[in-house]
Amino acid sequence: MYFIFALIALLAWSGSDLFSKTGTSQKDKHSHWKVIFAVGVIMGLHAVLSLVVSAFIPPLEDGADPEWWRTLIYTDFTPMDFVKYLPVAAIYLAAMVIGYAGLRYIELSVSSPICNSSGSLALLICVILGWAALELWTIIGVVLITLGIIMLGVVEYREDETVKLMRQDKSNFKYTKSLIAILIPVIYLVMDALGTVGDQMISELELFDMSEFASNTAFEFTAVLFAIIAFCWVKFVKKEKFFTFGEGANTKAIRRNLLIGGICETIGQMFYMAVMFSDFDAGMPMISAYCAASVLWSRIFLKEKLSWKHYLAILTVFVGIILLGIFSPV
Repeated sequence: MYFIFALIALLAWSGSDLFSKTGTSQKDKHSHWKVIFAVGVIMGLHAVLSLVVSAFIPPLEDGADPEWWRTLIYTDFTPMDFVKYLPVAAIYLAAMVIGYAGLRYIELSVSSPICNSSGSLALLICVILGWAALELWTIIGVVLITLGIIMLGVVEYREDETVKLMRQDKSNFKYTKSLIAILIPVIYLVMDALGTVGDQMISELELFDMSEFASNTAFEFTAVLFAIIAFCWVKFVKKEKFFTFGEGANTKAIRRNLLIGGICETIGQMFYMAVMFSDFDAGMPMISAYCAASVLWSRIFLKEKLSWKHYLAILTVFVGIILLGIFSPV
């Protein structure tokens, strides 16, 4: 059962990468706000549904393992949980906004492995704070991820501009050499790692009496808050039409892909939670490998074609992520 759940989470989150990318218009400088709006709306619907369903089922007994169906739709959320978890959730979601902005500047094949390497930085911070201990394989994983990211940055920035444009000839996205292109996913990496450290701090210091169910629902309602902010920013501050995406953009396709991306992100979160509550130890390494599927989808559907140097660097990052997924205590 939980193997299937882990596989669903892997496919859903890699699908979220793909559809968020295709729901992004390079001609729309506010596209990242529109992506987070779609994610927030869908997550909010799941949060409300969880509250409604949970009102009609028996609460989970203290110390009891949740049934598989409960991990998908149950919550013991209270409004105070939203306040408690808001700082951590806001860090995660701000990182997501920055990551979505980066989709306009760099191939998904490059950005996804970097973004999903945040666990290595989170682990290092937790080790420094005394909340985790490094073992040989986790050290190797961190080194491989760091090396791979450096390799990606060097290859991406040093590649000849003519060669880059020739590679992108069949893609719907064209990119020029830019330092910001590689910096944005790195910024996402740092912020997402800080969110993970925040989660670990709550656990280690026992700051709040709040279950994982409640924190997940609090995260979803924070996503709703970000969706409201996104809409107000574009519509009332920038005074631009929210559901248009720039001259020449395929508006209908972009709207559809935004919706599907939000659905995939929410489904991935649901099934990730289900696996987290299980005793299926291979589940987390499986899910952490979803960036490999993102690279595959980008090659098949986006026609992204990288050089062998790119793929060598991506493989290095991928192996490091898997090692951390297997051996990391965080």
